[in-house]
Amino acid sequence: MVGMTVGSKVVCVDDKFPLGIEKFYTALPKAGVVYVIREMSVGISLQGEEGEICVLLVGLNNPRSNKPPFPERGFKAERFRPLDELKEENAKNEKVGAGELVEV
Repeated sequence: MVGMTVGSKVVCVDDKFPLGIEKFYTALPKAGVVYVIREMSVGISLQGEEGEICVLLVGLNNPRSNKPPFPERGFKAERFRPLDELKEENAKNEKVGAGELVEV
């Protein structure tokens, strides 16, 4: 989650949601798609535990929670990686794949 702030471009790396989640959400992120964070907050996990970092994304709007203070339902920040981080990782992989010597 380092480097993730409001306005950051992120890529969804985990779009595996439990069955039945669609009764709580109207829009879910898809793996490999770039999104922009429009809000970050402390949220509640699917198990009902508080303390999870939650992101809301531009273009994905969902219903509000039924628990006070009734925030919009967001997504666990761990489902996303900063776009810049993925670009750097892909560049490293391309160099390794090209047969260059890399220190391990």
